[in-house]
Amino acid sequence: MGSGNMESGNKGGSILNIRVYYEDTDLAGIVYYANYLKFIERGRSEWVRACGVDQGALKAEQGIVFAVRKVEADYLKPAKFDDLLTVTTALEALGGASLTLRQEVWRGQERLFQARVVLVALQDTGAPARLPAPVRAALQR
Repeated sequence: MGSGNMESGNKGGSILNIRVYYEDTDLAGIVYYANYLKFIERGRSEWVRACGVDQGALKAEQGIVFAVRKVEADYLKPAKFDDLLTVTTALEALGGASLTLRQEVWRGQERLFQARVVLVALQDTGAPARLPAPVRAALQR
């Protein structure tokens, strides 16, 4: 999967640019459907980082990690080898121990993929964990 750079702003929230490599495509020459989930995972990780949340420190200091609970995905148009894609990530809702993100993959002005992703905060034991106030504040910015 292509590496990219991340910026704030544009189509809401933050953006991550990704180049489609040959390894991202299937026999038909289009991006394999599961790779969109990898693209948006990178977008989420960069969004959390851009919010000022250090996930490594959150785990080490408070034993809290984020896990995907639910993904609603809609594949609109195919991406192909060498396309430059933009992954957008924006916060839709923030609960006590969860957050819902809207993520999209664009090729220029064409929206190719959209997803609603629910993340939950978990303790090392797997039990739900309330988001600490500083983390909540950072994610709401």
